[in-house]
Amino acid sequence: MPRLRDIAWAGGLPFVALATAASPAAARDDVTHRVCSPNERICFALTTENEIPTYSVTRDDKPVIAPSRLGFMLRGDGKFEHSTALGEATYAEADRTWEQPWGENRLTRENYREMRVPIIELIGGKRRIDLIACVFDSGVGFRFAFPDQERLKDVGIDEELTEFNIAGEAEAWWITAGEWNRYEYLYNHTPANQVGTAHTPITFRRKDDGLHIAIHEAALVDYAAFWLQRIDGQRFRTRLSNSSEASKVRRTAPFETPWRTIIIGDDAPGLYAAADIILNLNEPNKLGDVSWVKPLKYIGIWWAMHLDQWSWNSGPTHGATTAHAMQYIDFAAKHGFDAVLIEGWNKGWDGNWIGDHGRNFNFAEAYPDFDMERVAAYAKAKGVAIMGHHETAGNSGLYAEQLDAAMDYYARHGVPSVKTGYVADAGGVLHKDAAGNEIWDWHDGQWQSRHHLEVVLAAAKHHISINTHEPIKDTGLRRTYPNWVSREGARGMEYQAWGDPPNPPEHEPTLAFTRLLSGPMDFTPGIVSLTGKGGREIPSTLARQLANFVVIYSPVQMAADLPENYEKHAQAFEFIKRVPADWERTRVLAGAIGDYAVFARQRRGGQDWYVGGVTDDQAREVTLDFAFLPKGRSYRAKIWRDGPGGGVGGDRFAMVVEEKTVTAATKLPIRMEAGGGFAIALTPGG
Repeated sequence: MPRLRDIAWAGGLPFVALATAASPAAARDDVTHRVCSPNERICFALTTENEIPTYSVTRDDKPVIAPSRLGFMLRGDGKFEHSTALGEATYAEADRTWEQPWGENRLTRENYREMRVPIIELIGGKRRIDLIACVFDSGVGFRFAFPDQERLKDVGIDEELTEFNIAGEAEAWWITAGEWNRYEYLYNHTPANQVGTAHTPITFRRKDDGLHIAIHEAALVDYAAFWLQRIDGQRFRTRLSNSSEASKVRRTAPFETPWRTIIIGDDAPGLYAAADIILNLNEPNKLGDVSWVKPLKYIGIWWAMHLDQWSWNSGPTHGATTAHAMQYIDFAAKHGFDAVLIEGWNKGWDGNWIGDHGRNFNFAEAYPDFDMERVAAYAKAKGVAIMGHHETAGNSGLYAEQLDAAMDYYARHGVPSVKTGYVADAGGVLHKDAAGNEIWDWHDGQWQSRHHLEVVLAAAKHHISINTHEPIKDTGLRRTYPNWVSREGARGMEYQAWGDPPNPPEHEPTLAFTRLLSGPMDFTPGIVSLTGKGGREIPSTLARQLANFVVIYSPVQMAADLPENYEKHAQAFEFIKRVPADWERTRVLAGAIGDYAVFARQRRGGQDWYVGGVTDDQAREVTLDFAFLPKGRSYRAKIWRDGPGGGVGGDRFAMVVEEKTVTAATKLPIRMEAGGGFAIALTPGG
């Protein structure tokens, strides 16, 4: 975030410049500093209890985060926590609207009040760390600033001791952190006091008033991601991701940590709407002109490999051949898709590429049966782009060595977007030190945090976008680097092909109010065959596969099934071809975490809207309120919904396609069968 003194606030709001560094003599241990949101409902307070810095968060004067400690374990310099006092607070506020070049909402309002408070030791070297808190109407972000000072110049952080003491009995939806499969776990639904160590975002729902609270972080740059570890009861503490280094974070002052965020909503739809604070806590675009970053819909040489029909490696079943690529390009051109993903085209896939940690990958040399020059020329002639693919098997060091050559290779062949991959167990990120020794790190540690930004910046030089799989979690950096368009970071559609177990029906309505609070997900929806590896039945309905294109947002949206399956299901394919990948505005019409979710999104630059709904393993009826439409205007609604006898326990392909005229005054009941859903395309006129 820009320093306060550098910002010219919009709307004529007062500006308060930061004071000069507070001296230890100015510190006081008998004060509480407080800052509240613009609407005065949410307040953040910082004080000391027994000379330990402690914060709390209230909403409407009721506790959301009960008093929670702050501090650090510093390598070779002890704990920064005890014997501290607070210096003078300085304040500022902002209210402005900024435009995303792509996204769920074209315009985002950034409206908050900010407080900065020095936390100063009373003994020893009297070290100082400042706390900066930004309070929005929808939640809180706070971070720590390490000023330039003699006693704390080269900083090694062994652990950050930020706590979150959830006020009021709550239940939680969470996935385990620090385990082998990164972020790819089914969500647990437990009482908050039974959470173990969790990835963020983690979502809590209070039992007495239904208040929704999500803990996450924003602007994760050159720092280890944190896991949220329960200490006792509903008291949680940050636990920084593991590192190969002695310290989990190594920085030189001055620097700032990522923001620790508390997102607050009355209900699940409100929580989703509140999550824009993650974007607002990131710096504005640093890349300049990003008109070359284009949202797109794509198909790809991908699903057949998960079905074991084709292979990534060379041989008689090799998927990424010239002939296959040209067939997919023809299909994309015929049906209006923007791009074709081609996985497995480059050398290095033969043998046990996972076990070998990608040591043989070459990112600029194709297999003999894939002619990149010919395929690129053919795609260009057809008006279709190639979506590139760089799988590293977690060998980030090798990828970094080849990065410039790999991006240059793609740029020369007109590739606008690259899907990167880091398939490796947790702790399996490989790189080398200056002496050539192999070093092992974690997918969400500081080293990998730096690596991902290096990839994004190298790609930007060649006007290439990045879609990261097996990523570090999204923390809103797409605002600062708009070519970082999407990520995976959760169980996607491939688990329906071979997962044990497959994703259950409650998976998507859970993702909507957990993982998707952090940003776009390349979920790869649209398996209209409803069939996985070996003929296994996918627990979904045909209409639900369409709904996922609206519910699960990504600006690079894949129609993942085989071309022949789309030809067999022409009615469903019609919606997939129509639905956009970029939006003017988004509204969550209804939802309950883990139960159901209904989204409405307006096409970027257009007047048409799309609505999608998904449910868990319970059939349910929802009443759609079309009040989001312009008043006094009729819309033609084409509806794809579960048919009679449908649902995961019945005929999963049963689907009714019908048309109705609706207005802003319309209330339309619609039924979703168990494990099912619906999709609607709304066009002006009726």
